[in-house]
Amino acid sequence: MADQHNPLPRAEVQIDLDAVKHNVELLTRLAGHSGAQTMAVVKADGYGHGAVAVGNAALTAGASWLGVASVDEALALRAAGIQARIFCWLHTVDDNFGPAVAAGIHLSVSSLRQLWAVNSAARAVGQEARVHLKIDTGLTRSGAQPADWPALVEAAASAHEEGTIEIAAVWSHLANADDPGHPSMDLQATRLDEAYKVVVDAGLRPLRHLANSAATLTRPDLHFDLVRPGIAVYGLNPVPGSADLRPVMTFRSSVSLARRVPAGESVSYGHTWTADQETTLALVPVGYADGVPRALSGQMEVWLGGTRRPVVGRVCMDQIVVDCGDDPIADGDEVVLFGPGVHGEPTAREWADKTGTIDYEIVTGMYRPRVRRSYVGGSR
Repeated sequence: MADQHNPLPRAEVQIDLDAVKHNVELLTRLAGHSGAQTMAVVKADGYGHGAVAVGNAALTAGASWLGVASVDEALALRAAGIQARIFCWLHTVDDNFGPAVAAGIHLSVSSLRQLWAVNSAARAVGQEARVHLKIDTGLTRSGAQPADWPALVEAAASAHEEGTIEIAAVWSHLANADDPGHPSMDLQATRLDEAYKVVVDAGLRPLRHLANSAATLTRPDLHFDLVRPGIAVYGLNPVPGSADLRPVMTFRSSVSLARRVPAGESVSYGHTWTADQETTLALVPVGYADGVPRALSGQMEVWLGGTRRPVVGRVCMDQIVVDCGDDPIADGDEVVLFGPGVHGEPTAREWADKTGTIDYEIVTGMYRPRVRRSYVGGSR
C-alpha cells in the first residue's frame, strides 16, 4: 500500500534515465566501431518520454547530436539550454526558418523551394544556415527525386560559395531496416552513394547519414559518418534479440477501490465478463483516455501484488477492473500496466502485439494531459 505522504499516482509514466544512458552508451559504442557519430532522436517529445530530459541523458552518455522532426521541437531544446548540434527535417510550407538559422539548428532540405526559403532566412538573419540535403532513396516520402538532385546540388553549392549555406550532410531514410537482409537496404545505400558523388563532384565533402535504430544495431556497413537511433534510445528493439537494450518507460497506477463480489456478478459495460466464484475485484483509475487501448479489453493483464492478474470486462475511458481472486489487495496498492518486463510485468511490446501495432505508438501515446511523467536516475 502507498505511503500516505508519498501516494501513488492515478496515472504516471516513470522514465528511467539510467536506462537511457545505458542504451545510448551501447549505441554510441556500436557506431564508434564504424567511426560514426551518434544522433539521438528525441522527436515527439522524446517518443513520449520527455525530449529535454532524454536529450540531456543521451548527450551525457555519448551522443553528439539530437534529432527532432520540427523547427518548434528544435527551438524548444535550445530554449531548455541544450547547445549540442540539433537536426530537424520535417517542414511545413510556411515554416519561418529565421529563428532556427539564428539558433544554429541543422535543417533538412528536400527541394529547391525549401533551399530558397532557408537561404532567404540566412540572408535575413545574417548567419550561415546549416543544411542537410535529402535524397529520396526509396522510402518515397520527403527527399529530392534523383532526376531533381543535380539541380538541387548545383543551387546548394552556389549558395555555399556565397557563404549563406553550409552543406553539412547528405542523408536519406531506410524503408525496411527492421529486416536487415531486405534487398531494398543495399539499393538505398547505393542510391545514397550515387547522390553523394554528385555532391563531391561539386567540390563538397559533407557528412553522410542513413542508419536508424535497426541499421545501427545490425548493419555497420550503413553507419557512414552518423547514425540516427530513435526507438532504441528508449530501450525498445526494432530487431528483437539483437542488443541488450533496457526499456525506459514504466506505466503505473494504483488501486482506487478493492472489494469482494459474489459469484454471478458481471463487470462493466456490456457485461462481457461474469465472476464464476466469489472474488476480489480491484478498480484501477486509468482507461483509454490515459493510453490504455480499448482493444485490449478481455486480453490484458497488469502486475499487482507481485504477480500478473487479468483485467476483466471492457477497458473504459477512465478505469479498468482487475480480478484478484482470493489474494489480499488493498486500496492504494501499486499497479504496473507495462514496464521493462524484468519482474514479469507486461511490456509495451506485448500491448503492441495484442493490438496489431508497434511499441513506438504505445509509448508515444502516453504523452497525455492526465498522465503524470516522473524521472528516476541519470541527469534531468
